[in-house]
Amino acid sequence: MSIVVNVDVMMAKRKMSSQELAEKIGITQANLSILKTGKAKAVRFSTLEAICQVLDCQPGDILEYKED
Repeated sequence: MSIVVNVDVMMAKRKMSSQELAEKIGITQANLSILKTGKAKAVRFSTLEAICQVLDCQPGDILEYKED
């Protein structure tokens, strides 16, 4: 089982750069990169909320479950 992070997909739909998103949600580009690549072990609800607010989407648009 794996959780797929689709932040990059939503960023592309909104035509937003990593730098711009990181600034708007208040995290570093390095931490955003870790999240985007799926290497993050956890994500704070406050960060997920900020991402959804800035990208105008739902948590389900960002996180997806896929069987291996």
